[in-house]
Amino acid sequence: MEFQVKQASGSPSSSSSADRNGNSNSNSQDPMHSWWESISKARARIHVLSSILPSPSLSQSLSSLADSDRPARSLLQSPDAYDALSFFLSSPDSGSGPDPLCQWLYETFQSSDPDLRLVVLSFVPLISGIYLSRVATADSHAASLAGFEAVLLAIYASELKARAGKPLSISIPDLSQPSLYHTPRSKPSSVAPARQSVGLVSPPLEPQTEVKSTKRACIVGVALDCYYKQISQMPSWSKLDLCEFAAAWAGQNCPCKAEFDVDEHAEIDGFSEVRVLDEGEEIEGCVEEMGKLGIAENSSNSGFKGGRIPLPWELLQPTLRIIGHCLLAPLNSQDVKDSASVAVRCLYARASHDLVPQAILATRSLVQLDKRTREAAQAAAAANAASNSNTPSKAKKPEILLVSK
Repeated sequence: MEFQVKQASGSPSSSSSADRNGNSNSNSQDPMHSWWESISKARARIHVLSSILPSPSLSQSLSSLADSDRPARSLLQSPDAYDALSFFLSSPDSGSGPDPLCQWLYETFQSSDPDLRLVVLSFVPLISGIYLSRVATADSHAASLAGFEAVLLAIYASELKARAGKPLSISIPDLSQPSLYHTPRSKPSSVAPARQSVGLVSPPLEPQTEVKSTKRACIVGVALDCYYKQISQMPSWSKLDLCEFAAAWAGQNCPCKAEFDVDEHAEIDGFSEVRVLDEGEEIEGCVEEMGKLGIAENSSNSGFKGGRIPLPWELLQPTLRIIGHCLLAPLNSQDVKDSASVAVRCLYARASHDLVPQAILATRSLVQLDKRTREAAQAAAAANAASNSNTPSKAKKPEILLVSK
């Protein structure tokens, strides 16, 4: 045995295998090699996607995205590609087990490329919305939704692995102890030990091999939580889908959703409305800007966005986190903020009818924050308009022409 080991150690085959291992290790550590490998994987996945979709014009558009320097990122930021995939995912026969688009999403999420995984996560609001709406209205003869469930389970499994069986918790400060930002006037003679208070955000996840009715809200909620963790990189059209589905899930169009928008100085039609008095030509230019600060329901997208569904806290909590970002993040477009405003008011009305204390507190807080943010923006716009109208225009000096003799 010892002789054989020595002979193998000096044989050419062992040296060649060692060279191959050394080359593979050097290639894996080479940043240029890993960059090119990532681009090659992204281009391969995009070419597979173009072969799935039947539209020739879309295939040509996807081919141009594959030829870019960052194919996966270009696919993520392409509104045309998102609209095309949304159209096929929203078709009545989508989401089944043999659905090739769901299979593409499932296999793409298994990739190690983070940009490719972001592409799949950007469709989580759409997949979750269509899936939950169909489950809520499905009958015994409804088509299978195994394709949607496979994508959601893949995202759930990745989060299960990342959490490693641990719960998500937060540390709540002890208000009986002095904080770091002030000094107590009199030092107590005996300092009581600080009480460690921990709030449970999410219990430990359990492995799931199928989507059961009792675990459906948990699995979709975990997928939405994964979406929220990457929400700063998500496109605006994906956030709009989430807000529109959330408003449809609430299913409440009663007048109580506008109770925080009552203004004693203006008449309300639906939601709060900006009224600007005509007090001169200088203010007219700011009417449009201030009008953008009101809440406008987006009626341009008339597609089906689901219906009323059960909203347990494990599903509502990540949804409200996403809506909170859509409301208050400064880089979001006005369309996203308006859609989130409509959604959170519908969810508040639903929570008020269902008498869920957690949901009432969370949605009420978001409505109040949104209302104050819009009022502050409107006041700033009005002050800017007044300052512009009161600024006198300087008379131009006569031009002096110097003529040489």
